[in-house]
Amino acid sequence: MSGELELIACQPHPIESNGFNPNATLPYDCTIEHILLAMNNFVEFLGFINQQLYSQEMERLEVMLMPANFSSMVGEFMISNIPKYCSNLVKNQYHNEHFDLIPAGMFPNTSVSICSF
Repeated sequence: MSGELELIACQPHPIESNGFNPNATLPYDCTIEHILLAMNNFVEFLGFINQQLYSQEMERLEVMLMPANFSSMVGEFMISNIPKYCSNLVKNQYHNEHFDLIPAGMFPNTSVSICSF
């Protein structure tokens, strides 16, 4: 571990809203605020995990995982958290299928396969 710099890297820093495109059009009444809140949840989660790993002299999670695995984890976290803030979206329960988020109440059992279209 490289001490002080590693400890600093484990401290969460909130996402700033000025980095978003204010003219973005998001579907199903999802807003930039919803995305921002979910992103900040992830940053707090990552900070918590990394602080615990640091206390055990282990590498940060984003260093430990292969990039594709970390990217997948970020995506799954966002898919699970955006609906907490945007009640018009739910996680698609169809196994390993896209679309990841679907309109709430539109499909039976909140599940749809792209092959259904």
